[in-house]
Amino acid sequence: MKHCLTLYLILILASPLAHAVRIKDVSEVAGVRSNQLIGYGLVVGLAGTGESTPFTDQSFNAMLKNLGIQMASGVKPKTKNVAAVAVSAELLPFAKQGQKIDVTVSSIGSAKSLRGGTLVQTFLKGLDGKVYAVSQGNLIVGGFTADGADGSSIVGNTPTVGRITNGATVEQEVPSPFASGRYITFNLFDADFTTAQRMSNSINAFLGPDTASAMDATSVRVQAPRDLTQRVAFLSTVENLEFDPAEVSAKIIVNSRTGTIVVGQNVRLRPAAITHGGMTVTIKENLKVSQPGALSGGQTAVVPDSDIDVAEEKGRMFYFQPGATLDELVRAVNAVGATPSDLMAILQALKQAGAIDGQLIVI
Repeated sequence: MKHCLTLYLILILASPLAHAVRIKDVSEVAGVRSNQLIGYGLVVGLAGTGESTPFTDQSFNAMLKNLGIQMASGVKPKTKNVAAVAVSAELLPFAKQGQKIDVTVSSIGSAKSLRGGTLVQTFLKGLDGKVYAVSQGNLIVGGFTADGADGSSIVGNTPTVGRITNGATVEQEVPSPFASGRYITFNLFDADFTTAQRMSNSINAFLGPDTASAMDATSVRVQAPRDLTQRVAFLSTVENLEFDPAEVSAKIIVNSRTGTIVVGQNVRLRPAAITHGGMTVTIKENLKVSQPGALSGGQTAVVPDSDIDVAEEKGRMFYFQPGATLDELVRAVNAVGATPSDLMAILQALKQAGAIDGQLIVI
């Protein structure tokens, strides 16, 4: 049965005419970025779904000591209602002291569920080791777990990960280079020399010559006002300017695991002839009974009998004229009934033969 290749082949049919985009849609301002925070804490109030591990016990004793409670030497606390967790959050750009951010709480021990638990005060640190936020609150857990008396259990979603909306308070702001220096730099999401130059030309056409300059394939540097309030208004204007980006480079992306093939509009084929054929090998195992002769003293035995059938389809050949387009390639491979795996082999062979003008990327 022939596969319909169009179910697996995704085509990027970009318009031959360039389309205008806003600067803010293809770039970001250098230095305006989020920062990841991480912390270690305890979740308490669990209904027996916690854990008793050495580091949980140690953390629990340290928490009690900080609260002024000293346990007797050799006394081991029962921590089935307590779980050790990792707390993560993302500190957004320009987050101010006192603002709230969301946190994700994940079990790092053997706790069965964090449902119904409360995260006690946890410091969230940045890459530099400084505390930027403090988290505490009740967890919202989407997963669940249930155990039966006979030892059976059921788990839905992930009960060992929870979230606290507005669960952390920002205690320290991250310095941003946005307010300093003479320039604002835009970094393109996809590096391209032509796109960077066109962005620079668009800004200069609006603000005047030599206002912007392309530093490389990614960065465009723009002169900006020193006053912070003027800089905000200036950036608001610049990031909404429109320009025509460069056409994407000729690429073919092949995902060998899913059979997905993405072919860019600018891919062209050089003169080439391809033959397509297939061989099917069928092996069938039949079991036969071997009966010994009378009075031979042998035993009845079951022996395998293999039938092997080889069927080879007639090869088909199609020819590409110089500069063949994507549409012609798709029509040709569909005409011969090529499967995604066949097309991957065809594309690799064409690339090795130097018949593809573009990159072939296998992921």
